[in-house]
Amino acid sequence: MNPHQAAALARRQHALVVRSSVLRGRLAADAAVLQRPLALLDSVRNAWQWLRAHPEGPLAALVVVAVLRPRRAWRWGLRLWWGWRSLKRLQRWRVGAP
Repeated sequence: MNPHQAAALARRQHALVVRSSVLRGRLAADAAVLQRPLALLDSVRNAWQWLRAHPEGPLAALVVVAVLRPRRAWRWGLRLWWGWRSLKRLQRWRVGAP
C-alpha cells in the first residue's frame, strides 16, 4: 500500500470514528425519551411477578370485597367472567379454530 492510500485510509477511518460517535450520541438522546415508559413497564412487570408469587394478597382483598359488598362482587365477577370468555372467543376466532 502506498503512502497516499494509507493516508486516505486513515482519513476514512477517522471520519468513520467521528460519525460513529455522533450516531451514538443521537441514539443516547433518542433512548432517553424511552426511559420513563420503560421504567413504568418494569414496575408493572415487577408488580405482576409479585402478584404471581403472592396470590394471597389479592385473594384476601377479594374476600373482603365479597363479604362487605357481595352484590358488587357478583356484578364485577360476572363482568370479568364475560370479558374473559369474550377474550378467549376472540383468540379462537383469530387462530381460526372452531
